[in-house]
Amino acid sequence: MSIALAMQLREGTKKSHTMAENTGFVSCFLKGVVDKATYRKLVADLYFVYKAMEEEIEALSNQSHPIISSICYPELNRCLTLEKDLAFYFGKDWKMNLKPTKSAQIYAARIHQLAREAPELLIGHHYTRYIGDLSGGQILRRIAQKAMNLSGDDGLNFYKFDLITDEKSFKLKYSETLNTLPIDQKTADRIVDEANNAFKYNMDMFKELEGSLITAIGKVLFRMITSRQRKGSTEGIKTNT
Repeated sequence: MSIALAMQLREGTKKSHTMAENTGFVSCFLKGVVDKATYRKLVADLYFVYKAMEEEIEALSNQSHPIISSICYPELNRCLTLEKDLAFYFGKDWKMNLKPTKSAQIYAARIHQLAREAPELLIGHHYTRYIGDLSGGQILRRIAQKAMNLSGDDGLNFYKFDLITDEKSFKLKYSETLNTLPIDQKTADRIVDEANNAFKYNMDMFKELEGSLITAIGKVLFRMITSRQRKGSTEGIKTNT
């Protein structure tokens, strides 16, 4: 009997998806409030997460894992695109200057742990990250490009899936793959639970970045206020004379 895993993942993570969208960082992002210094920290964190994911998925696929090998789609891989963005934001020596936040370290560690102990649960993380990026990537790309005044693909390669020409067809193929995995309902339930955990790990990263974003917004507001104050002071002097 086929397990409708794709639908179960979609329905079973709706609440987590909404919670993630309502975090301060994502809410600001969707409204066009994107600070370049904070955004590059996000890119760095995502690199460590995807590096862990892609290393483990590839290794398990090479071992012909009966479940993981089915969802090893190289066209989804993000590490190379993230490396281009990291070089843009941090310079050519980006590897020497890169350090993940604590939440990103925990997230990557969870991926490595699952690869050792319960590889099938990596499906939850794979679905949450890759399909999420593929689905909303272009919208987020446009927001980030406008907010940070970027041109072309500079700093935004993460959102490009050059090897996927038809996103709708690919997502349909991905769903069909999920639905034909050799798993039972108990395993499907565990995968959905782990997908919700994936959302939590992402939200933890977002919350850790919120401090940097708040500081950046505060600096902008401070400059605006002091600029207005200086302008008001100058106008007062002109009036008095």
